[in-house]
Amino acid sequence: MTDRSPPRSGRAFGLDVAVARLTSAERAERGKAARSALPREGHAVFDPPADRADPVGLLERQAASRLPDLVPVRYGRMLTSPFSYFRGAALPMAADLAATPVSGLAVQACGDAHLSNFGLYASPERALVFDLNDFDETLPGPWEWDIKRLAASLEVAGRDNGYRPGRRRKIVIAAVRRYREAMRSFAGQTTLAVWYARADIAELREQFGSQLSGREQKRADQDVAKARTRDSLQALSKLTRLVDGRPRIVPDPPLVVPLADLIPAQADQARLQAEITGLIAGYRRTLETDRRYLLEQFEFADMARKVVGVGSVGTRCWIVLVLGLDHSDPLFLQVKEAERSVLEDFAGTSQYANHGQRVVAGQRLMQAASDIFLGWQRSQAGPDGAPHDYYIRQLRDWKRAADIAAMAPAAMRAYGELCAWTLARAHARSGDRIAIATYLGRSDVFDQAIAAFAAAYADQNERDYHALADAAGSGRVTAQRDL
Repeated sequence: MTDRSPPRSGRAFGLDVAVARLTSAERAERGKAARSALPREGHAVFDPPADRADPVGLLERQAASRLPDLVPVRYGRMLTSPFSYFRGAALPMAADLAATPVSGLAVQACGDAHLSNFGLYASPERALVFDLNDFDETLPGPWEWDIKRLAASLEVAGRDNGYRPGRRRKIVIAAVRRYREAMRSFAGQTTLAVWYARADIAELREQFGSQLSGREQKRADQDVAKARTRDSLQALSKLTRLVDGRPRIVPDPPLVVPLADLIPAQADQARLQAEITGLIAGYRRTLETDRRYLLEQFEFADMARKVVGVGSVGTRCWIVLVLGLDHSDPLFLQVKEAERSVLEDFAGTSQYANHGQRVVAGQRLMQAASDIFLGWQRSQAGPDGAPHDYYIRQLRDWKRAADIAAMAPAAMRAYGELCAWTLARAHARSGDRIAIATYLGRSDVFDQAIAAFAAAYADQNERDYHALADAAGSGRVTAQRDL
């Protein structure tokens, strides 16, 4: 293990729209040719080189562009458990995946498709749907990288939850099998049928309800009910209090820091407020006309810096409260910095000059339904004098993530299958679903190979977790626990 930077692959992966002009048979031949070049058994191997890049060094390089006072919070959150570390270690895994063999069939990749980056949210039609919900790293790339990260996250989470090795392997195999079978199903559907496919609550109950015990089904129903309460009104009651008749965001440092507390000088506050409100005004051009009109009916009320997630900690993230008729008519927007994707060193530079646009374009391509306020903008000169790219969306719109740590093995298996189906649907929208399905085939060869990879990578993840813990113990990095 060395402190060197990970090698650049020199290979760029792009979405191949020309496949639409091929016949189904020709696209199937692409899959057969890919399998001849790379047998499915080849995906089982994870054999890191002796000069593998130091994962702590990669995290330190990533931290260089982040807010210094929040980097210790990021490390602290990552050290909560090996699964928490895994969530924050998208860059080290991207470097590792870049050294593994791929079929050469590209999709719009999530880049960070672990278990906790799926969840419930509201569609524009106010239906509760399940989908991928984090696209900070999205970029065209190999479909294998996403399924390997998902499978490894199941193995790592299963270990954290104390599942036996045999049980963990069955969970991983079930998820990969679901991905393979879903891709085969999508390969037999029309292009529009694939585009319109989505997992709403009724479908989820039909597909996965039988796999859950009565207690697990009750918990799932409670999660659905709680999701429907998570909106801007709920955020208003939780995050604000009335001051002089106006709602103001309540401080909870370092996780939530209102503008007035973050920058005491009123002149500096005014400049930053003007920057963010100007950013929001400018981002309206990235919305559809009707949604632009809707947003124009709200006025700025307050803003605060907010810490979110694990891997994203340290990026510049704001929550902005805007009001419609009065303080009982709120809308919370999240203004989140978009940095360079961790995949770009290994899959090619983004076609978008603005990383906010990269995130939004990838999200719209992969999700069955996206937030009506999803858009992007660039701040030309932030408080540090440098430009930063952002994407904007609602802070809460029936969003609900699963409690991975509380899952029994049967629930984890059902959840893993649901995530895998969702990932296959996302890949089928942008990639050559017929070629990928043909490559995967009908047997469980690929399933077994990915299960072997996931177990080997979980071992590596544990070594990397301890390396970060040692770095914190020695003072090389500073970790601050906040959970």
